[in-house]
Amino acid sequence: MTSQRYYPDNFKHGGKSDILIYYFGQGELFFFHTKKLAMKHLTMLLPEEQTTLTTVACIIGTYEMFVEANAYNKEHKQEEVFRIELAGISKKSDFSSGMLTLKPHRNISEIAKTDLIIIPSVALEYEKTMTGNRKLIEWIKKQYKQGAEVASMCTGAYLLASTGLLDGKNCSIHWQAVNNFKTLYPQVNLKTERLITDENGIYTNGGAYSFLNLLIYLVEKYYSRPTAIYCSKSFQVEIDRQNQSIFAIFAGQKTHDDEMIKQAQVFIEGNLHDKLSVQELSLRYAIGRRNFDRRFIKATGNTPLEYVQRVKVEFAKKAFETTRKTVKEVMYELGYSNTKSFREVFRKITGITPLEYKNKYNKAAVV
Repeated sequence: MTSQRYYPDNFKHGGKSDILIYYFGQGELFFFHTKKLAMKHLTMLLPEEQTTLTTVACIIGTYEMFVEANAYNKEHKQEEVFRIELAGISKKSDFSSGMLTLKPHRNISEIAKTDLIIIPSVALEYEKTMTGNRKLIEWIKKQYKQGAEVASMCTGAYLLASTGLLDGKNCSIHWQAVNNFKTLYPQVNLKTERLITDENGIYTNGGAYSFLNLLIYLVEKYYSRPTAIYCSKSFQVEIDRQNQSIFAIFAGQKTHDDEMIKQAQVFIEGNLHDKLSVQELSLRYAIGRRNFDRRFIKATGNTPLEYVQRVKVEFAKKAFETTRKTVKEVMYELGYSNTKSFREVFRKITGITPLEYKNKYNKAAVV
């Protein structure tokens, strides 16, 4: 008889389920059990020197999301994936002047190996946070070398970047932290338009409560698409959202020390209704075009053309949010004469078209 193998419906190749497998071969019936794999370990870190309640939200949100994912799997006769633990250095941490206290399940020194580390957002005193978390930083590096994956939420990217694991890799973060982050970690490739980055077992995400989108992403990666869909519905989080550009507010980058470039920035922002030529800008400040470009990029992180476009788009966004002006009226006001060109620039910066933005943020506007 030709060998045939029969699998129960919940069997997964790779031996994740400890279940009976049987097959016929040459007229005989054979039985064996697959080996049940150990549950993975998820470590939710509790950093030191924290005061923000957003850190608490990240921790509680993570715990609830993965508990729900485990419950969904169990309900559908699949294995729970993670054992979840909150770990830190101190026995407890107080938040918001003692209004709330969190106690980790274990000290990081007691965890020899973990599979997934999640770093919550950290307080705004970033340098103080890095100084107070040296033990956590070393532990994260050690665990990553041992095969653990690491995910940071919002400003948790500061803690992750301080390990050196982000050097040369892509990273997303809250748009408000961009300038400071670039100054402290210039070797990291910031991708602020992305909601989530995923590179070599290291994950980052954008700002504030978009950490929920990262959690959904991780649930799909570690569990399954159906589990992720269920969690997105249960927690009412939009699934598959990839872009956060729509939320960014461009305020210019003026924390540098290049006074000539600062003057150019002020001029651009004061003349955004004109057609601004980069060549004319460089001539205005008596500097060669190539040297002007180089100094502008070094100071702001943008080319002069990108800076002009971002300033104009920020003006357009506010006009769409607060006035009844049509897309064409705003376009002409900013010195654009080609609808397609304006739409492409706007979409490149915000992730959506001018009309979509207008409809989203100004329901009372007449299109």
